[in-house]
Amino acid sequence: MTSDEGEGDEWPALRRRILAADILLIGTPIWLGQPSSVAKRVLEQMDAFLSEGDERGRMPSFGKVAAVAVVGNEDGAHHCHAELFQALNDVGFSLAPGAGTYWVGEAMGSVDYQDLEQPAEKTHKQTASLAISAVHLAGLLKASGYPGMDQG
Repeated sequence: MTSDEGEGDEWPALRRRILAADILLIGTPIWLGQPSSVAKRVLEQMDAFLSEGDERGRMPSFGKVAAVAVVGNEDGAHHCHAELFQALNDVGFSLAPGAGTYWVGEAMGSVDYQDLEQPAEKTHKQTASLAISAVHLAGLLKASGYPGMDQG
């Protein structure tokens, strides 16, 4: 995988937007207990970061914060977080405390999060906490990024 697979590859433009941001939020529904294939494809594309270190050995995503939001009507929110957190960490993103939020409705139910009259209180509080922590960490990293391999 590279950051530009040639003609017709839309990833380079999305990659630029991701790397221009201080915080990346990946949102995914739960599909059969797993993150969506779209979320997984984004991570697969970011695999190229592993071979794109700067002169100090840092991947392009070093100093960037990532967080994950999951919704669905079946179990699997924690599994989705675990899978996405590990991949985001592998490609150089930092995770703030409480970097995941989720809402899971009744199994095989017909109510979607977007249809709720009021957000679920615990989900709302966790999402607010995620935002506060992610913004705080992003500010710290922007002010004083990670050292490179040449700094002992």
